[in-house]
Amino acid sequence: QVQLAESGGGLVQAGGSLRLSCVASGRTFSSYAMGWFRQAPGGERMFVAAISWISSTYYADSVKGRFTISRDNAKNTVDLQMNSLKYEDTAVYYCAAASGSYYYRDPGSYDYWGRGTQVTVSS
Repeated sequence: QVQLAESGGGLVQAGGSLRLSCVASGRTFSSYAMGWFRQAPGGERMFVAAISWISSTYYADSVKGRFTISRDNAKNTVDLQMNSLKYEDTAVYYCAAASGSYYYRDPGSYDYWGRGTQVTVSS
């Protein structure tokens, strides 16, 4: 069982930056692939970024070049650095963990989810 807790959300002006962090419980964090997803009001949960257990990274086209995902296995954390934020980045951001085989873009591949953190970008 893994428990995930996100932090770092907030209100920021367009063009600004935020850093989201997700801390995981459990002693096997390093063996999990980790992902960030987001969900805007009335929308579906969408893939943002993922990092494998060997730190291969993947990004949605909409955030490539602006967002960076990283992990610290010693601290059981995965971070999402978000730069050059746009109004359309406004959403609740969720951290997720996947064990075993997974497809990084598919929310159904992930076994554990945090409760989310709100990111609001003002135009």
